[in-house]
Amino acid sequence: MRRTPLLFSAVAGLLLPAGLALAQQVSLQGMLGSKALLVIDGGRPRALAPGEAAQGVKVIATTGDTAVVQTAGQRFTLRVGETPVNLGGPGTPGHGRRIVLTADSRGHFVTQGSINNRPVQFMVDTGATTVALGQAEADRLGLDYKRGRPVMMHTANGATRGWLLKVQALRVGDVTAHDVDTVVVPLPMPAALLGNSFLNQFNMRREGSLMTLERR
Repeated sequence: MRRTPLLFSAVAGLLLPAGLALAQQVSLQGMLGSKALLVIDGGRPRALAPGEAAQGVKVIATTGDTAVVQTAGQRFTLRVGETPVNLGGPGTPGHGRRIVLTADSRGHFVTQGSINNRPVQFMVDTGATTVALGQAEADRLGLDYKRGRPVMMHTANGATRGWLLKVQALRVGDVTAHDVDTVVVPLPMPAALLGNSFLNQFNMRREGSLMTLERR
């Protein structure tokens, strides 16, 4: 019998809401065909197909090296090899003060978070004045960005027009910032840029491959 190849990579971890006060640690360790190979709270790997659940974590969909899971009524996207991210449970709803990120193999700090409670993948960019989203991502998030203030952006491909607005809630790990200046640009972007309109609210410290953001 032909076996579907098993794709392994670095563990991608998320702390997902569960229970009354604690968060679950869920990691996407690999893909087995259409099944997501999940490790929940450090237990043995569980291969779950879309629609299946274990320990309160339900797999909604899988595509390539990505799995959408649901727990406590909230959905999150897990990716094989993604930097671990802390998302607190209902007992600590975004009231944390510290974010710890780990650089990927290219030295980039890529992390899962959310805008207005919808999942977003961010890449830290200390050279960006504001948080920046591609237009397609803004459409997916349902942002009414065209009611924002038109601004001119200078890119590698020349000047282009964007829209400046404030997003109500931007969350990374267990830290939520409100009314964050964000620019939407009509260009494709592999990830949302986590710029200084968010980062300036933190003291930043880097030690090797670790970056720590501590709320001011």
